[in-house]
Amino acid sequence: MTNVISLNVPQRRQTLPQRAGALVDIFAKHRRYGEDVFWLKENAELLNILECTGTQVAPQMLEVHQEFYDKLPQQLSFFPQYYRFLLSICLDLEDLGLEGQQGAELCSWAATQGLPTAELSDLQRGEAHRILSRRGERVVIDAGLNDRLLHFINCAETFALPNKKAAYELTHIVFYLSEYGRRDPHLDNRAIQSLNFVGILAYLDQNADLLAEVCIALRYAGQAPSKIWEDWIFSTLSNFQAIADTNADVSDKYHEYFVCSWLSATAKHDGVGQAVFGERTRFERHNLSSGPLRHMSSCLLKLENARSADWSVMRPILEKEIDEDGYDTLTAAQKSTTEFEAFFERFFRVNIAT
Repeated sequence: MTNVISLNVPQRRQTLPQRAGALVDIFAKHRRYGEDVFWLKENAELLNILECTGTQVAPQMLEVHQEFYDKLPQQLSFFPQYYRFLLSICLDLEDLGLEGQQGAELCSWAATQGLPTAELSDLQRGEAHRILSRRGERVVIDAGLNDRLLHFINCAETFALPNKKAAYELTHIVFYLSEYGRRDPHLDNRAIQSLNFVGILAYLDQNADLLAEVCIALRYAGQAPSKIWEDWIFSTLSNFQAIADTNADVSDKYHEYFVCSWLSATAKHDGVGQAVFGERTRFERHNLSSGPLRHMSSCLLKLENARSADWSVMRPILEKEIDEDGYDTLTAAQKSTTEFEAFFERFFRVNIAT
């Protein structure tokens, strides 16, 4: 039987600490199962958010993971390709209060086996370094790693064009460099501009998932995110429905729900999340509207050599191409940051001389 939880019942709204136990239970037992890599991904994401926000979880609520925790040495030795997920879950469970001290030993084993050095991606090497460092294994994976990560995030031009892969790599690099808000990552002004450019794109695309990550990264970098952006994320979180259904399709909006909740807790703006009550649950958001980003890009493409990097010239042309909702979003985007004109100078696309 499907139980759609009404968004209009105030007493059914919960803070993240109030939702935490039910979320742990839902994602541990009711959506996927332990040998599914997507189970690892979902649970690693949830536990990481709870741990880095300092959310208190009752010890008895973590016991649902006890059997998995006890078998982690066997899991890690058989599935070393998933070591980042497995170690992350292990360390977060210990730090959240599950009894056990095997995290340090497992991190040492992963380092001894050279698992981080086998990573192809700088981003994954950065994540591996952050995970192992939590238990003192400060392995020098690559002496030039941080320099390359910083070079990447300082290239603001990269982030003024729609590229979700690069955008998510940007936010995650800031998460790792800041140890999820525990230390100042000492970002260059260019990296802050990169984050703001991605924030503009995400807002124009009405991508709450990405925009929430941008706001969190800015906060971890000691910056104040745009109030327009954060208010929209908080509104988005309040529009979620948690639908308990034994036959629920779990290809849902859970990640967007997670990161909106994460930002809300990070910004000390909790209390707006939809209540959850356990069992198999899917997370949905209605009243979705696409932003004007695609229409803006299409218009610029059609203009060819007639397009300009001057926003004052292009603004009336682009505003004619978008609908009323898109116009409102574009107007709010311009007000959300002082970086909009600098962003557009790169977003308009350089004309190649032929």
